Amino acid sequence: MAWYGISLSFSYILYYSQFPYLFVYCIIAFAFAFFFLHLHQPPLPHFHVREISDFFPVKMMMLTRRLPFSPRLAAAASKSTLSQAARENDSPLPKMPPFDYSPPPYTGPSADEILTKRRQFLNPAIFHFFKKPLCLVDGKRQYLFDDKGRRYLDAFGGIATVGCGHSHPEVVEAVVNQMKRLQHSTILYLNPAIADFAEALASKFPGDLKVVFFTNSGTEANELALMMARLYSGCHDVISIRNGYHGNAAGTMGATAQGSYKFNVVQTGVHHALNPDQYRGIFGSDGLKYAKDVEDIVTYGTSGRVGAFIAEAVQGVGGIMELAPGYLPAVYNTIRNAGGLCIADEVQSGFARTGSHFWGFEAHGVVPDIVTMAKGIGNGMPLGAVITTPEIAKVLTYRSYFNTFGGNPVCTAAGHAVLKVIEKEQLQQNALTVGSYLKDRLLSLKDKYEIIGDVRGRGMMLGIELVTDQQLKTPAKDETLYVMEQMKDMGVLIGKGGFFGNVFRITPPLCFTKEDADFLVDVMDYSLSKV
Repeated sequence: MAWYGISLSFSYILYYSQFPYLFVYCIIAFAFAFFFLHLHQPPLPHFHVREISDFFPVKMMMLTRRLPFSPRLAAAASKSTLSQAARENDSPLPKMPPFDYSPPPYTGPSADEILTKRRQFLNPAIFHFFKKPLCLVDGKRQYLFDDKGRRYLDAFGGIATVGCGHSHPEVVEAVVNQMKRLQHSTILYLNPAIADFAEALASKFPGDLKVVFFTNSGTEANELALMMARLYSGCHDVISIRNGYHGNAAGTMGATAQGSYKFNVVQTGVHHALNPDQYRGIFGSDGLKYAKDVEDIVTYGTSGRVGAFIAEAVQGVGGIMELAPGYLPAVYNTIRNAGGLCIADEVQSGFARTGSHFWGFEAHGVVPDIVTMAKGIGNGMPLGAVITTPEIAKVLTYRSYFNTFGGNPVCTAAGHAVLKVIEKEQLQQNALTVGSYLKDRLLSLKDKYEIIGDVRGRGMMLGIELVTDQQLKTPAKDETLYVMEQMKDMGVLIGKGGFFGNVFRITPPLCFTKEDADFLVDVMDYSLSKV
């Protein structure tokens, strides 16, 4: 770096040597530059000519107060490889890992045209992230591309949906091949796609969980599970957890315990228990104390019998909230003693996302009576499922239950391909290894920034809660939005959740690499430094 200063000093000497009365000032400036840059400052390899020229000529002008500004040097100094923001922060911007794919040119309508059509023809209740919404037109593995061809690191995965990676060739091939042969026939006819996938899916479950019902979404899967539990138990009462999300239809809206997702319609027979929240909860990480509330609900709020208990092992919409240890075993015991069934909602935490286990409930050492799933099951295809025991499954034979699109050949072909890819590419192990590495790096940010109140989750399902006060845990809502915008501008897409909207949701494709994790954390670090 000293040589930059020396060379610049020589340029001043040569330029001003034609004016003898200024020569002595140049000699002084040369000595000053050498002393300051070589002796007083350690080498800073990230400095560029612009930084030095910004400093050095100004200092010379301050010393002489008579030297004219050199347009020639100013032009050379203006050629910088760093942005103004990076210079102000005294460090270069994080660099996205290289990727050997470029999308074909996009020739469709502009983002503004799409937004206009969306506002005119689509549901007005839908919303979008960011002040200026992104128009995404291409995807490959863990990356997304906008209509201008810019690449983004996808750390949200379509809301914990894209597990294998965007446009995974083996999933695409399975879908295309099935589409070429048969797109739809209904389950009134035999087809190998649905039967083969059901068999493969059942092999992933413990105990007697062997009978599969296919649906089109997570909401639909949870609706079916609640109905089956009520029919089997003969009881209407259901217990769910505050802060949980299970869908937006009639039954699932009742089980959902977040006010922003509940409309003023009939929602009966649901009791909401204390959330075993290890960060904000009154009992900390003591799962047994939270479980006592479920016991009290059964005792005081019901006839002594219940139909079901439903819970996510890791609350997704609720802000990546992992249930307190010991909670589920105690609650399952209470519910079964009251004649109810235990439903595990694996819509977001299933399909190897947590890394340590294939299903979230496995981390708690329990075996549910019914398990629901969607999102990661099809890598983006509209597919959901309910799995239960043969005995419980019989309740739907007493009347006619039918689903036109549930288990159609195209979606089940995709689902089967997803299972094969997870195993072939060892994505569960990658979710554990890279996810643990990512969490450790995020924890290092927590030590650095007081605004980070909590880092939680496991595998590729992580949450970072921002607060303006560590003691009061005041939600940092505005700061959360600001950092998300900054990270988007730097090429990283993350989600947002939690009851107060102050939790970053990090649920990337399971093919995420350590290089991706480093880039994400470096971008978040840079963005948080600007708050």
